[in-house]
Amino acid sequence: MIIVGLGNSTKEYANTYHNAGFLLVDWLGEQYGTEWKTNKKVHATVATCDISSATGNSNITLIKPTGYMNTSGQSVKEILKYFKLNPDDLLVVHDDSDIELGNYKIVFGRGSAGHHGVQSIIDALRTKDFRRLRIGVRTRISRSQLLNSKRIQAGDFVLKKISAADKKILQRVFENILPNLNRSITL
Repeated sequence: MIIVGLGNSTKEYANTYHNAGFLLVDWLGEQYGTEWKTNKKVHATVATCDISSATGNSNITLIKPTGYMNTSGQSVKEILKYFKLNPDDLLVVHDDSDIELGNYKIVFGRGSAGHHGVQSIIDALRTKDFRRLRIGVRTRISRSQLLNSKRIQAGDFVLKKISAADKKILQRVFENILPNLNRSITL
């Protein structure tokens, strides 16, 4: 099984909401003491870990494509070819501005819903039949804020740095995701 976290690999995007996929795979790597190595053949950094205590599956490969999220499809295609796997062996983790911060959803075979990184993968693989872990990043707004303003567009906030309070929320989400990884892997 391969878990691909989506994000932008340059320093300017580190710790932004858009890098939630990177943040989760980094967190998983920290939990299991993995060592990240650059693999130039697949244009990604790669780590292998044993998370059997959480998932029942022993070897999970964590991947962070290098470059920019919106062009990650080619890297994911190369990763699957390199590891001799198919889309059924793939879990893509990404931010989702349609889901409120503190929540997540596990889906299979769905369209990109406007997420350019996911669309890049769908286009490169020529299928949407792979698993996705959608991590909510939209902050809650009050009813009065909603009535008095237009809905905040994703591009207006996903590239902002994550606040300290929101980092704590994401940490709790990651802790909640871990026991559910087995479900996402076998979906």
